[in-house]
Amino acid sequence: MLFRRRQPQNLASRIRTIVWPRRSYARSFEYFRKRVLRLNATPHAIAAGFAAGVFASFTPLIGFHFLLAFAIAYIVAGNMAAAALGTAVGNPITFPFIWGLTYEVGQFVLRSDPITGTAPRGLGAALVHMDIASIWTPFVKPMLLGSLPVGLAAGALGYGLVYSAARSFQKHRARRILARRQPQSIARLDAATAMSRGSGEV
Repeated sequence: MLFRRRQPQNLASRIRTIVWPRRSYARSFEYFRKRVLRLNATPHAIAAGFAAGVFASFTPLIGFHFLLAFAIAYIVAGNMAAAALGTAVGNPITFPFIWGLTYEVGQFVLRSDPITGTAPRGLGAALVHMDIASIWTPFVKPMLLGSLPVGLAAGALGYGLVYSAARSFQKHRARRILARRQPQSIARLDAATAMSRGSGEV
């Protein structure tokens, strides 16, 4: 495949790159921003797709973020590529904060006492064997419930920021394209005028 790495990255290397980029956080963020804004779609489609990805990343449904983002993007007429990029908001750096916030909000909505001290017995085994039933009430349920208002708020914020940035970027790009084409149009008009004058003189 073209542009494939000579030595494929393993999982540890990918996580290290996310936590500590090879270049810098500023350049990585700028690269990510340009990937979103350069998508060939309307500002609404880009912003709606990105917001769908942001909302999906706030849910505890690890492994289904892409599918959920695509489904929401389809409903709100969002761009699928933007939805995939929006899920990048949920990453190894932000997940601890996202999970903690959604858990606390869910506990507040359920009006239940938070879990303190050590984790419930059998939690590790339940995670290894994917025994959702034993961790649904203490963890997954409050996180899922808390992800709804938090994810909606984050998605709405993401929509507003991306819509404004995409509209400004596309207007600026349209002006640059027009500025490049305008001298060519003027030159063609001058050439056509000169030819008409020359034929008139003859």
